Amino acid sequence: MKKMIWVLLLLMSNIVFAQTTNTLTKFGKVITTEGLKQKLSVIASAEMEGRETGTPGQKRAAAYIESEFKRMGLQPGNGQSYQQIYPVYQDVLVEKKLIVGGKTFEWDKDFNFSLQSISSGNWNYTEVVFAGYGIVDPSKNINDYENLEVKGKLVVVLDGGGSAPTAAGGRGMFNNPTSSYAKTRTASTKGAAGILIITSDFPKKSPTETKGGVYFKANTTTTVFLSATISPEVAANITPIVSTGKLTVADFKDIKKGNYPVAINIAAKKVTENVESSNVIGIIPGTDKKDEYVMITGHYDHLGKRGNVIYYGADDDGSGTVGVMQIAEAFAAAAKKGKQPRRTIVFMTVSGEEKGLWGSEYYSENPIFPLDKTTVDLNIDMVGRVDTERLTADSLNYVYVIGHDKLSTDLPVINEAANKASSNITLDYKFDDPNDKNRIYYRSDHYNFARKGVPILFFYDGMLLSDYHKPTDTIEKINFDLMQKRVLMIYHTACEMIQREDMLKRDLKLNMPGR
Repeated sequence: MKKMIWVLLLLMSNIVFAQTTNTLTKFGKVITTEGLKQKLSVIASAEMEGRETGTPGQKRAAAYIESEFKRMGLQPGNGQSYQQIYPVYQDVLVEKKLIVGGKTFEWDKDFNFSLQSISSGNWNYTEVVFAGYGIVDPSKNINDYENLEVKGKLVVVLDGGGSAPTAAGGRGMFNNPTSSYAKTRTASTKGAAGILIITSDFPKKSPTETKGGVYFKANTTTTVFLSATISPEVAANITPIVSTGKLTVADFKDIKKGNYPVAINIAAKKVTENVESSNVIGIIPGTDKKDEYVMITGHYDHLGKRGNVIYYGADDDGSGTVGVMQIAEAFAAAAKKGKQPRRTIVFMTVSGEEKGLWGSEYYSENPIFPLDKTTVDLNIDMVGRVDTERLTADSLNYVYVIGHDKLSTDLPVINEAANKASSNITLDYKFDDPNDKNRIYYRSDHYNFARKGVPILFFYDGMLLSDYHKPTDTIEKINFDLMQKRVLMIYHTACEMIQREDMLKRDLKLNMPGR
């Protein structure tokens, strides 16, 4: 019986679809492989430098998308502006100083700080506590702090493990008592004011970065524990050792643990800059239902550069970005012929997705258009490739659809009818399984609409291996014929949601575990 009702609903939807959208769907011919490729050749070019959030490359990409929205005739989506600016923060170390016994040492030649573990300040000490390797490991009966009083004092320790096994890389460093992380944590737990770790890794082979990574929400906490690394040459001015040539960490292993008088001045100044990022928004106003909205979204940011290596992000999510733009091109062409949409269409490309869905989170907390009047968000994130793990016969004729069985029972009925009327590709729902180990439902910008109750559909090619998040995600790997089919199907889906009489029902609970 349920199957019969589903078939009847699908048949009725096909009839309604044909009646309400035939004036718009013919403009789907604007969505061509040539148009998609032309736009992606710009978005995924070397000039955009991987479009990392907060960087000049991201801002160039935003300017390009805005210029295209203007050329198409879209109206600005944020008052008089096409961009919704939101704050993105970056810490910059603008001053660093170390003076020991009246001698000034050089940054990266003899000392440095971790940008994350230093705060602005000026610290003066008249003595230090030398604690050997600074290891506490009860399982091996090692306690380098035995009989030492370090509360409120500056501790100096040696890098490495001495006779103890040295720290492993990766996650093991957090538990291995010989790691710098563990030594710093131990000193802090014992009440020390700070720690200096003597290491032979000086002078540095490449400059230490004095600009930190960008972050979304302002940091209101202040680091009170001082942590730095110093060269053996600096250490020779702190502990009683006679230099007979180039010193190494091992030269200090027999120094007696205890207190040593020495005048030390350490200074640092760290400033926080708002480098800003933006969502780029263009709209086509509706007619009789202009106060209701259909959102079509994709993220235009990617991973940027690592040194001179560019992470182009052609599929992730250059493909979704130009998909949004080409759909906008089609609706704009219709509007120029007098075929206006009933609902207002909002085309939004967001940044910050790769950092943690920042741009869409900012929009969802500061919506320009009421979310209770937003009938749907159609999110396009990676539609240009073939899933390398998909070994079925339809591998060149599919798309994964996420969200079809959540929030609204209208979603699959409309989407499947639109697909049948357009590209007729396989709609694969496997990522809607609540037990999906990849948790795809939570990993793109639609989620910030869904958590506010807005029905969503997320279109995705499933490419999680191969070139995913690698510099080899380039335009040469894009299957533009398949991409065109997917984008055309999304356009047809949008046509129905824009023109239908009622907003989508919100008759299902999200009913999924928290993010």
